Amino acid sequence: MLTSLVYVVGGLLTLLVCGDLLVRGSVSLAKRLRIPALFIGLTIVAFGTSAPELLVGIQAALRGPDAIGLAVGNVVGSNIANVLLVLGLPALFYPIMTDQPMIRRNALMMVGATGLFVFFCLDAQITLSEGVILFGLIVVYLLYSALRAMRSREDDFTPEEVEEVEQMSGLPKRGYMIAGFILVASVGLPIGAHYCVVGGQDLAFRMGVAPSIIGLSVIALGTSLPELATAIIAAMHRHSAVAIGNVIGSNIFNLLAVMGATAMVATPLNGAPIPVEQGFLGFDLWVMLGAALLVLSFALKKGRIGKVSGIAFLLAYVVFIYILFQDGGTLPGNLPL
Repeated sequence: MLTSLVYVVGGLLTLLVCGDLLVRGSVSLAKRLRIPALFIGLTIVAFGTSAPELLVGIQAALRGPDAIGLAVGNVVGSNIANVLLVLGLPALFYPIMTDQPMIRRNALMMVGATGLFVFFCLDAQITLSEGVILFGLIVVYLLYSALRAMRSREDDFTPEEVEEVEQMSGLPKRGYMIAGFILVASVGLPIGAHYCVVGGQDLAFRMGVAPSIIGLSVIALGTSLPELATAIIAAMHRHSAVAIGNVIGSNIFNLLAVMGATAMVATPLNGAPIPVEQGFLGFDLWVMLGAALLVLSFALKKGRIGKVSGIAFLLAYVVFIYILFQDGGTLPGNLPL
């Protein structure tokens, strides 16, 4: 079990470091190409922080049907952690405001993407065509974000959302450094994902639980650390729009890009759709949908996520993790019967 833990932790650390290098290298390249800061913040940063989930999903698909539950669990667990943990913890330091127009629009998109994903899962599988639909929607989302960034008015966005990109530190300056950042990330991400999936599979076997449980908890928590770090730093600087915007963007990418790409890779390789375990249908998917609706309710009311709400979010996440491991996780992702 110690070796499995080392694989998982080492894989996660590699994913986080290489994910950060990918973000910084891509942002620096985008700036050189004179891409608007708004577009960079809405797309490249969100995609970069979702890169660990994407590589874990593809690596799990490459390892066959026995590992695919880990990929689904990672996406569902990450989206739950992004709302309950990533928004709950920073709210203890500074209230997270949800009154920006962009937040309401993107929260509606997140709920729509979550609802569509849940609908696709109701027949206990995700097919190739459904994966294509999901991935196609992320392309539409990127195009929509690009058009909004080019046509945006100053009152559509808060200054912090542009400032996050324009004042990002640690960006490579020279061409060879930008190439180096992206190259190291491109090599390191698959390696980190490989060890993360291998270790997660073995850890699940030794603990007597389904791989989806490890995906929903340990790996989901690890791959959500970039969002958590971003949210805490943003909250400390009182940039609440950055904190919640990053979470919403990451959740959209997880559902559409990560699961779409995973289905498009896994289905042809395994000769069958991605199976969705009964446990997801009984509990986890509905927690994810409820978390998305929770964010939307705050956005529609233009409310703020303060200390009391933050504590409630964190307690809900603790309860979620506790339920996962009840009865040894013999009923994957579900309440014990």
